[in-house]
Amino acid sequence: MAEILYRGRRAYCIENEHLRVVVSLEGGHLAAIEDLTTGVNPLWTPPWPSIEPSTWDATKHPEYGNDAESRLLSGILGHNICLDIFGGPSDEEAAAGITVHGEAPIALYEFVTTRGQLLQRATLPIAQLAFERRIELPAGSRRINITERLENLSPLDRPVAWTQHVTLGPPFLEKGRTVFRASATKSKVVEHDFTGGHCPLKIGAEFYWPCAPANDGGTVNLEVFTDRAVSGGFTTHLMDQDRNLAYFVAWSPHDKLAFGYSWRPQDFPWLGIWEENYSRHHAPWNGRTLTRGMEFGVSPFPESRRAMISRGHLFGVPAYRWLAARSVAEVRYSAFLEPWAHVPDSIV
Repeated sequence: MAEILYRGRRAYCIENEHLRVVVSLEGGHLAAIEDLTTGVNPLWTPPWPSIEPSTWDATKHPEYGNDAESRLLSGILGHNICLDIFGGPSDEEAAAGITVHGEAPIALYEFVTTRGQLLQRATLPIAQLAFERRIELPAGSRRINITERLENLSPLDRPVAWTQHVTLGPPFLEKGRTVFRASATKSKVVEHDFTGGHCPLKIGAEFYWPCAPANDGGTVNLEVFTDRAVSGGFTTHLMDQDRNLAYFVAWSPHDKLAFGYSWRPQDFPWLGIWEENYSRHHAPWNGRTLTRGMEFGVSPFPESRRAMISRGHLFGVPAYRWLAARSVAEVRYSAFLEPWAHVPDSIV
């Protein structure tokens, strides 16, 4: 459990008989959850070289673009934490150096490892938050237990966004083949088209999981990953609040593996689904990126802090979480990766 290099990045890992979990030192990303038998990692590895976010410079690294998301994208891997915003900063925040999804996914983390456990922690000086994540991988288990602790260092109550940006990628993610299940209920398509006309869904439409209204008058079944040549979009889904655990699961018919997460819907009531299917042509995307984000958190949509607070609620459920002055909040969730002969209808 010593420090390693993973795709050129400083990282730590823990493993047991079945799984290997890799976490980057900078950004704290869960870069890989790897099945040791098959070598399959369902999490997204970008098609561009990964560097430490602290080394990114707009002049020296034009291949990552030059905007509020460039530093994050230079080092993004797999599952990244969005804290204390989910989405982009305001123009004024961006001018002051705030990046997309906040400080947490570009921070330098301190790591403490013990047998079967990995603790990562960082202080976010601008947000005045202390973030800690404990990852436990018991011997013989295919389930990873994760506890996150967030402390407000400020004497002021704070509205915060807090989202687990879990992103899947090839080869686990396959067009027209990868199957998804989720404990979703009422849903909505994002209220503006950020894809340059490549979103097949009716912008702003409300619906019930899993069939979203399409622009052509039909529907799109979100339980199967798209087989379109080019597309993109974002939908948000309210988790079933009557269940003890919310979940999503993705199943690969090729690998016969099921990958997913479960969590308390009271902690994270929203699941956002983001798809990028070769629609973005600016750096570093360059029309060569295939992903699906399964992003569970306290906010329905990626948007600025002002927009999040102005929204307030969706479907009667809050769009952010209050963190009281000098207080601590704690959440628990799990990830799993295991052989499954057929697509599971439910996991909890």
